[in-house]
Amino acid sequence: MKNAIHSLPATRREFLRRGAGGIGLLAFGRYAPAFLAQSALLGAPAPEKDRTILVLVQLAGGNDGLNTVIPHGDDAYHRLRPTIGIRAPDTLPLADGVGFHRELAALRSLYDDGSLAVVQNVGYPNPNRSHFRSTEIWETASDSSEYLPSGWIGRWFDNACAGAPEADGPVGIHVGGEMPQTFLAGDDHPVFGITRGGGRAPDAEQARLAEQILSRSEPHEGANHAFLRHTMMDALVSEKRIRRILAGLRPEAEYPQRPLALALSGIAAMIAARLPTRVYFVSHGGFDTHANQAPTHARLLRELAEAMAAFQRDLVARGLADQVTTMTFSEFGRRPSENASKGTDHGTAAPLFVMGSRIRGGLHGTPPSLDIGPREDLRFSTDFRRVYATVLDRWLGTPSAAVLGSAHEPMAFL
Repeated sequence: MKNAIHSLPATRREFLRRGAGGIGLLAFGRYAPAFLAQSALLGAPAPEKDRTILVLVQLAGGNDGLNTVIPHGDDAYHRLRPTIGIRAPDTLPLADGVGFHRELAALRSLYDDGSLAVVQNVGYPNPNRSHFRSTEIWETASDSSEYLPSGWIGRWFDNACAGAPEADGPVGIHVGGEMPQTFLAGDDHPVFGITRGGGRAPDAEQARLAEQILSRSEPHEGANHAFLRHTMMDALVSEKRIRRILAGLRPEAEYPQRPLALALSGIAAMIAARLPTRVYFVSHGGFDTHANQAPTHARLLRELAEAMAAFQRDLVARGLADQVTTMTFSEFGRRPSENASKGTDHGTAAPLFVMGSRIRGGLHGTPPSLDIGPREDLRFSTDFRRVYATVLDRWLGTPSAAVLGSAHEPMAFL
């Protein structure tokens, strides 16, 4: 018996060939993926080679910023963290009294050559310490008292894609089981999710069922049925196309065999395959370090640094580095004072990283003040929406106020 999924078209060219060079496809246009029908009408467009691409890396759980970019020269830091505070000799110097955690060595070389920016002390007014709620605030770019139905990238899809020909594939791809709120939009856009192993989990029975539905001729079916058929075909064609890309994965740099690194390796392959995707999203979890923080945090930072550095080397080797900016974010930082379990509790502000060959590296923004009491939190100095505004205005090429709903002064890292 044929494997059902293999009887479906895998590429635009294959689909058009089966459709008699486009004529047949147009005849069955309501069943075809929208981007394929568009191609048949307009002719297959040349792949875009100069579009800018954003890769978002979520540090889920709340990264401890004070033990990431370490103010070791501040006596208050050691007073607040008598056991988990890190001394100067164990850091990688960045500036007078400030250093990276030593496990960020792989990022240090990028910092030195100007390909890594550190935006210090990023947060928002009236911070919320709930993982769920603060993640929602960061992903929707809302005020802390505001609830928005769409994500900041989803609203960018709405603005940037309005009136444009439908993309030849997903405009956003996320690695993981659930679509991030970041991608939620007011309009429909082709967004695709893959597992960390690449593609969706194979299921022969589901594939056979999908083929039966798609091959059934029902001339009198309603609009809802046609829409579902159309959506399913979009998903199946995207899936097979991405599976093929990942199956032929040949990285130009050596990646650690860790989940984040493997996910970024796959993203590099998809970028190299000239998918029209403008935004990729991947999550690196485990930063909720309430107890015995030091070894866990060190491991997480090492995995982050080595994965990001390998990704950047891969992009450089493929000649794609000028197209891609990578940015990290976390829902909040940790409290300045350590707790009784040698960990840290939910806090407020933290630094984030922006990586790319076209960014202005170095330290940006104002470092946090530690002139605070043992139960107090950091007071942020850079609103995270200023970072988003910078990316929207200067990288994705869309006026940020239309996406964020308010004006924010861009920063100098782009």
